[in-house]
Amino acid sequence: MTDPVNPGSDRPSVGYIGLGLMGKPMARNLLKAGFRLTVWNRTRARTEDLAAEGAAVADSPRDLASKVDVVCSCVTGPRDVEEVYLGPGGVLEGARPGAILIDMSTIDPETHRRIAAAAAARGAAYLDAPVSGGVTGARNATLAIMVGGDRAAYERALPVLRAMGQHIYYVGPSGSGAIVKLVNNMISAVNAVAALEGMVLGSKAGIDPALLHEILMNSSAQSRALASMKDSTLRGDFEPGFTIDNMEKDITLASQLARELKVPILGAALAAHYLRTAQALGLGGKNTTAQILPLERLCGVEVRAK
Repeated sequence: MTDPVNPGSDRPSVGYIGLGLMGKPMARNLLKAGFRLTVWNRTRARTEDLAAEGAAVADSPRDLASKVDVVCSCVTGPRDVEEVYLGPGGVLEGARPGAILIDMSTIDPETHRRIAAAAAARGAAYLDAPVSGGVTGARNATLAIMVGGDRAAYERALPVLRAMGQHIYYVGPSGSGAIVKLVNNMISAVNAVAALEGMVLGSKAGIDPALLHEILMNSSAQSRALASMKDSTLRGDFEPGFTIDNMEKDITLASQLARELKVPILGAALAAHYLRTAQALGLGGKNTTAQILPLERLCGVEVRAK
């Protein structure tokens, strides 16, 4: 793969679309790894700091795709991904034969399969490569990345993926990465319900929340969902992070997949209830740990370190 911006180089040129809480640090890590980077974001102001660090700024997804060997994207939901790739001025209007297109959003597998087919018709390869590890993992390039699509394209994309993640897995055909990510987030959401209920129960019964959390983290109840409460719930800091709105979107997509496959997922239904209750109270833009707030109010207790 030759960089068209730097002829003679074997290192691919990369484009990144979507510079939100996750996308911007992932794009920055590509720059740090030495890739020639072009970026695009719907709100152009979000490109300014990366431009100051050496990235080029494209005028549209089509413009970006026409200038790079590898396109990466990280946007919110299925409609956003479709717009970026299939819409007017989208990636597929500019992608050249042989390009690799990598979407790192968390969406449904069927949307990925549809875009993959459209990309193949233009001679490009499309990979679904959602990530796990949160903003901290994105900043530190320690993300888990689960990839679906053509195996040969995955092998070609590995240098780019390794600049952003530490645990990289090839899962299977198109849509496979999305399935694993939805399962991961479903489990995470269900674990969060157990953690918040347990912490409210113990706190209401008079146990010091910080002590309770420490004991649970050194006992069989420990989990990442519980661990995340130390720097958020116990401090009363619910700024994102990963938002309630995004987790509700993911649990909805997981439930949609479960309905299609006729798999009952009762824990996911309960997790969705907590998330939607928090949304109804205006907490959708807060960290997922903020879903404890409605239960705290109902029970007349705050789970905070003293």
